[in-house]
Amino acid sequence: MKRLLCVFIGCLCLLLPGFAQSNRLIKELEDKRSTLQKQIAESETLLQATKKNVGSQLSGLAALTGQIEERRRYILTINGDMEAIDREMASLQRQTDKLKRDLQDKRDKYAASARYLYQHLSIEEKLLFIFSAKTLSQTYRRLRYVREYATYQRLQGEEIMKKQQLLADKRSELQQVRQAKEKLLQEREDEKAKLESQEKQQRNLVDNLRRQQRSLQNELAKKRREANQLNARIDRLIAEEIEKARQRAEEEARREAAARKKAATATASGGKAEKPAPVETYTMDKADRALSGTFAENRGKLPMPITGPCLITSHFGQYTVEGLRNVKLDNKGIDIQGQPGAQARAIFGGKVAAVFQLNGLFNILVRHGAYISVYCNLSSASVKTGDTVTIRQPLGTVFSNPADGGRTVLHFQLRKEAQKLNPEPWLSR
Repeated sequence: MKRLLCVFIGCLCLLLPGFAQSNRLIKELEDKRSTLQKQIAESETLLQATKKNVGSQLSGLAALTGQIEERRRYILTINGDMEAIDREMASLQRQTDKLKRDLQDKRDKYAASARYLYQHLSIEEKLLFIFSAKTLSQTYRRLRYVREYATYQRLQGEEIMKKQQLLADKRSELQQVRQAKEKLLQEREDEKAKLESQEKQQRNLVDNLRRQQRSLQNELAKKRREANQLNARIDRLIAEEIEKARQRAEEEARREAAARKKAATATASGGKAEKPAPVETYTMDKADRALSGTFAENRGKLPMPITGPCLITSHFGQYTVEGLRNVKLDNKGIDIQGQPGAQARAIFGGKVAAVFQLNGLFNILVRHGAYISVYCNLSSASVKTGDTVTIRQPLGTVFSNPADGGRTVLHFQLRKEAQKLNPEPWLSR
């Protein structure tokens, strides 16, 4: 009987953690969606009224497209959460069905036990059964049997009550999960309605731009010239940084080789000379190599390079604008729209490699070992070349364009030496 009780208690302990599991799952999913909802709500404040000029309409289309992408991602998150809730509901239903079967089985056994006791073990029969034993030890065993049987019946009754409570709890849990799913379904429908409205605005903007094809092409050509000018300057500065890093590495290698030669000479004068180790060649010194490794380990965890609510309005690489003919964009980084007054901030610790002005705006390069982050389109800079910066340190104020309703856009690039990287997979969003 003790062993039966221990087994039952063990099973109960295994079931108890499941009670909080569904609530914890729902809370985790809600917290995750709440963060995304906040991001979407903040990015909606960045959507500005579209003006008549083509440049403003292009900027408005980029911001609206970025908002649509965020909302689509949010709907995909809701779909994933619904799948998780469906799996949880299926699991709870299986557990509920098993509890119902177990409860019915215990009830049937208890009823059979009660009927047997009623039919065969009256008080007189119990006494007769005990005292009809032939020896004292047999009498003791029969007495213990009668007591254990009574204990067994009591435990069966207690098990039935506990199983009933477990079943009630599991049904309550299942009901909570169903309510969470209904809430999620409604939330998805609301988000789909908002998405349809924004997609309609997007189509209207594209139609307006299509009707101004010549002005659109002129505006795009202007933007390409400005981008090419900026990228040529960045490429030149990065080439200079690579050369400086190579020179530092060579100087370090010469010092280490001289130290090894001195040590070998000292050893030779005192005994057998050792063959000097071969000199390794690096494009970076030890400090830069260490910083590069640390930077690479933080891929996907780096902060956004702009303070406050923000929205990625233009992605890395070459792509076309849906609905517009002959409109092909080529971005060496990403464009991030923020609120007026937003600051560019360092995505990682490093050293300011260059600060330069182009067309009246500041641009900053920060070196993180082999990696270089580039912050463009700043109205002011709060750091200078050679400064050491820490992660999230403000670098300058992002330019707000008064001709475009104060639209505030940071152009951000990430390089590994001369190689252009897509910054998005490196950033935490």
